[in-house]
Amino acid sequence: MHSLDLTKPDGRSMTLYSSAPIAAGLSAPSPFPQPQLANPHLRWHPLRGEWVTYAAYRQHRTYQPPPEYNPLAPMRDPAHPTEMPAGDYEIAVFDNRFPSLAPDASDAPALTVPTMPAKGHCEVVVFTQDALSSLGTLPLARIDLLLQVWGDRTTRLAAQADIAYVLPFENRGVEVGVTLHHPHGQIYAYPVVPPVPARMLAQERTYHAEHGSNLLCDLARDEAASGARVVYAGPHAMAFVPPCARYPYEVWVMPRVPVAGFADLSAPQRADLARALKTVLLKYEHLWDRPFPYLMAWYQAPTDGAAHPATQLHAQFFPPYRNRDRLKYLAGTELGAGFFAMDVLPEASAAQLQQVAVDPEAP
Repeated sequence: MHSLDLTKPDGRSMTLYSSAPIAAGLSAPSPFPQPQLANPHLRWHPLRGEWVTYAAYRQHRTYQPPPEYNPLAPMRDPAHPTEMPAGDYEIAVFDNRFPSLAPDASDAPALTVPTMPAKGHCEVVVFTQDALSSLGTLPLARIDLLLQVWGDRTTRLAAQADIAYVLPFENRGVEVGVTLHHPHGQIYAYPVVPPVPARMLAQERTYHAEHGSNLLCDLARDEAASGARVVYAGPHAMAFVPPCARYPYEVWVMPRVPVAGFADLSAPQRADLARALKTVLLKYEHLWDRPFPYLMAWYQAPTDGAAHPATQLHAQFFPPYRNRDRLKYLAGTELGAGFFAMDVLPEASAAQLQQVAVDPEAP
């Protein structure tokens, strides 16, 4: 993997990645001439026992440019400057112009609940310069490179002060909240371990203490033996609909043996994990007669430098689903109570995905 670090005119950092050397002399453009001077802050939610971040300037962030505008093309119209430089590279990572967390956050307001600066980092990860593509249609080599990029970003962000957890994710589709047309994801680096991964980490540690083994790896082993919910089974990676799925077509993707984070993947594990990921994405894409919206979140060990044998690197997909020709989203009991009510069995979702024939090796 090769990389080139650049700085945009408004001060934001950009790193270009490629499997081949990147020519020197590239410059990082920006639609914005001046720094954002982002200063988000956190407020404590006393009933939920968790932090909430506030960044009012995000109301003015870029949102769904016109479909005819290709934000990855070299700048042709001064009215539509691009975030991306022209050049021979494969993946680009740059600081989010409208971050919910910022490394220089300071001076949180004094309120009736505890507050503190929302220190952290938010990055945009552009998967390809082809604005009409998608993550699932990229070649396996590009997805393998993306896994390496996520590992490099995690390592870099973990070296910064006040970073406790790094979460790569992708919002795919306007239904899920995507704000740009080109294939991209984001990385959030948090000052605390967020509530969802914190709860999962606690369950993993309890299981490891009781059984001496990795919870998710044991589950994957049992799912492989059953086969009823398996979507992909390779020598080093698996994808399956979890038996406890809270979303129809929810899928988990993971290595078959304990791996704490992206930086710990071996080359064979990474290659098979890329194949598992592409298989899932292609099955999603061919399931309906429309692009499949989803949230893909990757969970890994905290960045505290400690060993985490109980923690397993894995992705979880949270898609809306079609029910009687409509898309189903979270409703009152899910959002209001955090108590999910499912009307589709995981086995039925898995059976549908299993029937979708795809070839992840195809270009």
